[in-house]
Amino acid sequence: MTNSLALWFANTLGKYVSAKMVVFIVSLMPILECRGGLIVAKLLGVDLLEAIPICVIGNLLPIPFILLFIKQIFRWLKKFRVFRPHVEKLEQRGMAKSKSLENGEFVGLMLFVGIPLPGTGGWTGSLVAALLDMDIKKASLAILLGVFIATVIMSIVSYGLLGYFI
Repeated sequence: MTNSLALWFANTLGKYVSAKMVVFIVSLMPILECRGGLIVAKLLGVDLLEAIPICVIGNLLPIPFILLFIKQIFRWLKKFRVFRPHVEKLEQRGMAKSKSLENGEFVGLMLFVGIPLPGTGGWTGSLVAALLDMDIKKASLAILLGVFIATVIMSIVSYGLLGYFI
C-alpha cells in the first residue's frame, strides 16, 4: 500500500511542485511518513543525502503537536456525533498497539516506530504515547530514535535493494 501511495504522489504532485517538496509532503503524512518519502525520493531522482534530512524533518514535524494536543482534539471531536465513532476507533486502535509497549515503554516505542511495518511509525507511536500518558521528553526521544532507525532501514531498501528495480 505504501508503495502504491508513494507512486501516486510522485506521479501526481511531481507535476506541480519540486521533487524535494513532494518528498517533504509525503513524509509529513500519516501511513507514508519517511518510508513513503524515501520511496518517492528514489522515484523522483532525489539524491539520498538530500532526501534523508527532508524525510526526517517531514516525519518529525507533526510529532510534538500529536503528543501535546491529540487528547484534547479527540475530546472535542467526540462531542460531535459524526466524529465520535471515528475517534473511538482511532483510540481503540492506538490502545491495541500499546499492548506491545507495556514492557519496556521506551525501547518498545522506539522499535514500534523504527520497524517499518504497516500501522507503525511516528504518527501511531505518538498517538500511543499520548494515550498512555508517557512522559513527553521520553516519548519524543524514543520516536526520534525510531524515525532514525526507520530511515536507515528504508534508505537501504529504497536506494539499495529497490534501487535496482526503480
